[in-house]
Amino acid sequence: MSPIIGITTSIENERQSVRLDYVRAVEKAGGVPIIVPAARHPETMREVAALLHGLVITGGPAVTDGMIGELPADLETADEARLTSDRAILRAFLEARKPLLGICYGMQLISANFGGSIYADVEHLLDGSMVHSERRGGQDHPVEFSDTSWMARALGVKNMVVNTRHIQAVAEPGEGLVVTGRSMDGVIEAIEDESGDILGVQFHPEAMGEPALGLFKHLVERARQRMRGNP
Repeated sequence: MSPIIGITTSIENERQSVRLDYVRAVEKAGGVPIIVPAARHPETMREVAALLHGLVITGGPAVTDGMIGELPADLETADEARLTSDRAILRAFLEARKPLLGICYGMQLISANFGGSIYADVEHLLDGSMVHSERRGGQDHPVEFSDTSWMARALGVKNMVVNTRHIQAVAEPGEGLVVTGRSMDGVIEAIEDESGDILGVQFHPEAMGEPALGLFKHLVERARQRMRGNP
């Protein structure tokens, strides 16, 4: 049996949706992709988490938990129903000690859950920051990963050119999380915990194809280990 990997969704006008890039990346990495329902109650999400072996928290609008500064006019806040369900499934996974991958908004949400801070608009709040928003003209750029990080092991490289689509960025990672990747202007692009069960990236590996598939393979392999009862 292949690991079952939950994927969180966007919510708009009372409808859930998810880009097929996420589904295909999980499937290509050897997992069985399942859409996580936007349930309201923590107990429901604990039941959902019990059915899953790994989790991808996808990209999305703004995270306001631990935010530094004010949101710019060109960035919307996340739908409250999404925030409620995402926080619940994240906490359920942390309680169950199951592996997860946070992407963009997902990375920020994970960090904020551990008490981390977030720049509302990194371009205007961090001296020397380049434009990271695709809408504002940001372009793909290199990221350097820590030599001994789980991130570098998963990707098989210490440097990678990544896509850039964000306005917010992690200012300081939450407790128990370490920075393992930065862009050339110092913006945090990757975080993880010591065990390697929690990985977060500011870029979008689901849209990068084979070069970034290692992040999804790492998640699926971690989930497979949990299925076998290995810590």
